[in-house]
Amino acid sequence: MTVEVAEAEQPLVVIVDDDADVRGSLEELMQSVSIDAVGYSSTRELLEADLPERPGCLVLDVRMPGSSGLDLQQQLAASGNAKPIVFLTGHGDIPMTVQAMKAGAVDFLTKPFRDQSLLDAIAAGIERDRIQRAEARLVAEQTDRYAGLTARERQVMRLVAHGRLNKQIAFELGISEVTVKLHRSGVMKKMQASSVGELIRAWDRLPPEVREATT
Repeated sequence: MTVEVAEAEQPLVVIVDDDADVRGSLEELMQSVSIDAVGYSSTRELLEADLPERPGCLVLDVRMPGSSGLDLQQQLAASGNAKPIVFLTGHGDIPMTVQAMKAGAVDFLTKPFRDQSLLDAIAAGIERDRIQRAEARLVAEQTDRYAGLTARERQVMRLVAHGRLNKQIAFELGISEVTVKLHRSGVMKKMQASSVGELIRAWDRLPPEVREATT
């Protein structure tokens, strides 16, 4: 692994809190356990920042001037950037907690909180982000491979993924069973699938809009 790749895989915790003292103490806490951290005073400042593409999570204060942490959570979800979030608040209530957790928050901690509770939540957030990023890479790889299939191969792949036998595919597409086998072989090779099970998993990973475009 090159130095650049290793650095790109180092976790980065992003802290957003309008209290400079809180940001500073949280950044020091991250440094004490050898985790890189960067702090911002508002959600707007964060959205305007050019952050590196690294695994990690967000630590957000719920109540801030302007856009709140919950607002940012909604914005990120709408943009497809579902970065794991740990919420901090000094004014937490049950409805707010439920809203945050339903929207995918890792945890919701009320100030003052134990350092270890925050570190545990951040560790869970980083691990979730690693899993999400790995899955996103797989989806991108499968989508790129799928783009290399012919229209007929895509039809065959869809029908195989839906459990059709070669003779059923041949009947449905109006081609010979031999031709189906040739297309199926081509699909397996291009999708780098060594079994029907792998091919089905590859199909399931494709974005819905890609699958639905197959006729």
